[in-house]
Order: sequence, then structure tokens, then C-alpha cells
Amino acid sequence: MQISATIITFNEEEKIADAIKSVAFADEILVVDSESTDKTREIAESLGAKIIIQKWLGFGKQKQFAVEAATHDWILSLDADERISDELKQEIINLSPKADAFKIPRLTFYLNRPVKHGGWYPDWQIRFFNRNKASWKDVLIHESVEVAGKTDKLKGDILHYSVEDMGHHHRMIGERYAPLAARQMFERGRRTTKLKIYTAGFIAFLQTYILKAGFLDGFAGFCIACFAAHHAFLKHLLLWEMQKK
Repeated sequence: MQISATIITFNEEEKIADAIKSVAFADEILVVDSESTDKTREIAESLGAKIIIQKWLGFGKQKQFAVEAATHDWILSLDADERISDELKQEIINLSPKADAFKIPRLTFYLNRPVKHGGWYPDWQIRFFNRNKASWKDVLIHESVEVAGKTDKLKGDILHYSVEDMGHHHRMIGERYAPLAARQMFERGRRTTKLKIYTAGFIAFLQTYILKAGFLDGFAGFCIACFAAHHAFLKHLLLWEMQKK
């Protein structure tokens, strides 16, 4: 079984090296870069990665482009802010695949601590798959792999270092996640009301912090729940604006 590790990037000079080093066991490392203006490509190339420059297509399409450009059929797909844990690495190396795709638990670090509650773990992701049986869905946000075959699970974690600080988390929601979520809801025919705008934030906080036990992650869990509330409020507000137009 030969493996192509694929990573999509844009201005990831601070993170790309660790991501590439974590998949150094792969037979090919392919970085698809959407016209970075920093040293992302130079760093990736110095670590032995193959580089393809591709104008941004959207998350799902960009990742599928990488899959199709890879040399080998078995794909290990990673984001620049993710790492393959040592346990997962050994699992994959010793694997004799009896499935077409594998779900992998993803462990996110927030305020320098692993988050195990609030709906953030195990956060199953299909990231290791045979491209003849699976492909990335073409969606605006929360892209995922669709499998036309058998799916199994692995135990080792993908380590996720997505949020740099509170300001970064706030910008991620305001500039990316909430606008894209609202657009996707609108295009799928979903509509909102003023009542939903009033209540969405409170419900999201309650679900994250209480029902999903986010309080067990301490201050980090409280911050995550607050940002979940902000995201829910903002996406409904933006959707409402789209409806009015």
C-alpha cells in the first residue's frame, strides 16, 4: 500500500513544517498551495514535498483537486494546522486495509490544552481513504469525504492546532465560518426568523457548555461555548440579511 499525503495551504509558513514532518512516512507528500505570499512553498519544498500552485477553488474542491493530482490511490489528507500523532502513524504503517476509508478521531488544542468535551472530541474525520471509493464533497463549509464503500475506524488521533488566540478565533467566526454557514444555509433553502436570531446564541451556549459538558474543560470550555453562541447568533443574523435582499 503506497500512500500520498495531501495538504492544502495558503500562507502557512509557521505551521507547514510540522504538518509535513508528521507525514514523513508517506510515499509522497503533495502540497497544493493557493498562491501563498509568504515562505510556505519554499519550506514545504525544502522538506521534500511536491508543490502544485492552484488558485483557490473552495475547501471541498481544493482538497479534491489535491486527491486527483496525487500519485497514489491511498490518500492521507491533512490540513496545515493538523499533525498525525505517533500512535496514528504506527496504526497506518501497520495497516492491512479491509475497508475503503477510515474515520480518525481529531483532538483539538485550545488555550494550550486538549479539549475533550463540548462536542469537540472525538470529532471523527475521514482522512485516510482509497480515492477510487471516496471523494471530497463540494460544499462551502465543513467539507467532508463521501465514501462509496466500507468504512472503518482508527484509534490514533489527528492533532489539531487551529486557534492561535482569542482574536484569531473571533476573526475565524466573523470572516469565514459564520458568513459561509449563512451562505450555505441560504443556498439550501433554509430560512431564519427574528426569534431564531434572539435564541440561537443562548441555545448554542447551553448545548456546548452544559449538555455536551464543555464545563469540564474549564476556562477553555467556557470560551468555546461563548464563541459557539457568537457563531450561532451571527450566522442567523447574516442569513436574515440575505433573505431581506
